[in-house]
Amino acid sequence: MTDYRQKYQMTPVIGWLLRDRGGMILLSILIAASILIPVGNLIVPEGSALHVPTWMMSLLGKYLCYALLALSVDLIWGFCGILSLGHGAFFALGGYAMGMYLMRQIGDRGVYGNPELPDFMVFLNWTELPWYWFGFDMFWFAIVMAMFVPGLLAFVFGFLAFRSRVTGVYLSIITQAMTYALLLAFFRNDMGFGGNNGLTDFKDLLGFSLQSDSTRASLFVASAVMLGICYILARCITNSRLGKVLIAIRDAESRVRFTGYRVEYYKLFVFTVSAVMAGIAGSLYVPQVGIINPGEFAPALSIEIVIWVAVGGRGTLYGAVLGAFIVNYAKTFFTGVMPEFWLFFLGGLFIAVTLLLPKGVIGAVPAFGSPDRQSVLAGLRKRISNGRANQGGKA
Repeated sequence: MTDYRQKYQMTPVIGWLLRDRGGMILLSILIAASILIPVGNLIVPEGSALHVPTWMMSLLGKYLCYALLALSVDLIWGFCGILSLGHGAFFALGGYAMGMYLMRQIGDRGVYGNPELPDFMVFLNWTELPWYWFGFDMFWFAIVMAMFVPGLLAFVFGFLAFRSRVTGVYLSIITQAMTYALLLAFFRNDMGFGGNNGLTDFKDLLGFSLQSDSTRASLFVASAVMLGICYILARCITNSRLGKVLIAIRDAESRVRFTGYRVEYYKLFVFTVSAVMAGIAGSLYVPQVGIINPGEFAPALSIEIVIWVAVGGRGTLYGAVLGAFIVNYAKTFFTGVMPEFWLFFLGGLFIAVTLLLPKGVIGAVPAFGSPDRQSVLAGLRKRISNGRANQGGKA
């Protein structure tokens, strides 16, 4: 055995990544963006053509959070066949966890000057902080909750659903019902999460002003780094023996069950991991946009996430990232130029991808860039020339 193969056996993760061309391109882009974009914003003068405006950096940071959310959906849908129409709930719960921390950091700088209660609680005549807000004055606790709460909800929900062998469209419907139930609950003022207005008017993060360019640059880098880490984690899962079982469950769940595998445990594991990723994406999203409200629980967002994955390419991981950027950039463009046509464009895009690009944009790349393309074209030319020759002979 050569040293090259021994190296792959000793470091399987590195071997997987080196053989993953799309993943290597994605990670390279993330590393380059993590360096060049903050430098272009903080160091390059504003008059220079290479200067990156703060609004653009924040917008790209938001796209990175959406890409991480799409990655989490592709992990369960593309590799295990679990079509979740409620992943926006996990994203929103992670965002609320970070929003609660940011609200506690305001202190007496709020409109009413109360050092303990957020402004909306003072407005609603609350006299003391609810017990579930305790601990959110600490950053580490908020980060843990941003992962634990979505993960716990996914574990409980998945345990009940998968144990009952709920699959297919029925599972999709109940995931959508779950996020809609949370939407209605968080709209209530007596829930203690700001009601319809949600949580906003954030001041700082870890003592650094959220309005400063350096803080926004740090959030952008953190989003890119977390996307890269979660991609590597997802790739390790899908390339492992566990991932092979997940793919088998996606393709023939009954056969896998008949061979003795506890299918519900595998589905529960990947569903929980996916929810934790979505929670992390939400926690990075909120400081960059400055608000979190019940609208993030809307079922339409969860459906849109599925479109991101379908457009980019289901079952590739990096295709989901590409799809999130394509669709959200189109959304930014159309809502600014022709807002009334955005939903028509989104629906048309989904139909076009379903009919013309069933494997997404990424799936079309090997078809046009395949090494066998030249041989296929040569064979086609040969058939055409032979046909012309036969017609000439008959003439």
